Amino acid sequence: MNKTPKTSYILYILECSDGSFYTGISNNIEKRLRQHNGEIVGGAFYTRSKRPVTLQHFETFATRSEAMKREYEIKKMDRAEKEVVILNGNRPLSV
Repeated sequence: MNKTPKTSYILYILECSDGSFYTGISNNIEKRLRQHNGEIVGGAFYTRSKRPVTLQHFETFATRSEAMKREYEIKKMDRAEKEVVILNGNRPLSV
C-alpha cells in the first residue's frame, strides 16, 4: 500500500549514466522513473540519451507549489551542493 497521500508531490534527483544529475517533480515517482528509463512512454528529453537513470534522492510535499519551489532551489545548486542534499538523505512528507 502506498503510504504517500495521492495528492502529494515528490521532488526527485536522478543520477544519469554519465554521472550528471536530473531534478524533477512528480505525483507518481514509480511511473516517472520508468518513463525516464524508457520502459514506458514519457520522460525528459535530457535523460533519453543518459539511461539508465537511478533515483538518488526524494522529498515529499503536500502541494505542487511547494515541490516546485524546492525544485527551483535545487536546480540553482552546483554539483557539490546537490551531492550534499543527496548525502543528507531523503525528507519525509511535509505537513
